[in-house]
Amino acid sequence: MYLVLGAAGSGRREVLADLIEAGLGGGDRPAVLISAGESDDAADARLPRVTRWRLLPGAGIEAEFPGDATHVFIVADGRGDPADQVEAVKAWLGSRAAGVALVVCVVDCRLAERNPKLFAWYEACIHFSDVVLLNHREGVANKWVGDFRKAFEKRFYPCIFEPVKGGRVGNPALVLAPVARRISHVFDEPEWVADEDDEDGDDEVEMKPEEDPYLERRSGGRRVRELPDIRDFLPGPKV
Repeated sequence: MYLVLGAAGSGRREVLADLIEAGLGGGDRPAVLISAGESDDAADARLPRVTRWRLLPGAGIEAEFPGDATHVFIVADGRGDPADQVEAVKAWLGSRAAGVALVVCVVDCRLAERNPKLFAWYEACIHFSDVVLLNHREGVANKWVGDFRKAFEKRFYPCIFEPVKGGRVGNPALVLAPVARRISHVFDEPEWVADEDDEDGDDEVEMKPEEDPYLERRSGGRRVRELPDIRDFLPGPKV
């Protein structure tokens, strides 16, 4: 299972079509699930076995699981909160004893350069990602692209950064290789940490599953790390 993050209009489905066409073999049976919140795209005609999925209240997903597929690609809602969707995908796959092999983020470099406040939104996407694809670099200064990468490389993010040119990546097989390189452990086996809120007063240390910082909520239900609303930076109605 592959999860594809990024903003609406960033060229994710064009890039995904190239990855599937050039990175998979003839014996593979890929299927693509596109968020119901995504508009139709010209690249959809190149995608195999396309169906739609819908985000439900309470971290749920309504979708048909393509059980006979060898590779399933879930295209996230590019106008939605990536943390909400990661949380829902995790719950949906957990109930089906399936897991995520790879998370890919497509960065719209023109959009990110014009809107510095979006760095926090992309930072969250990249936190969950194994591969970051830098798209729409035309007209963007090389220095900006380099500084964007360095912001994560300086913090030793293990994900790989690959440029996209004309909707294509240089090495599709490398991008699709199911090698975990993400900072987040949300799709891995849970790690147990000491419960710092345990106030029983005894000597026994209570343990609890580690919670991803982007999924953690305050007592009122809001996220501890709130992200910019991507819809504020995209054309079209805020729906």
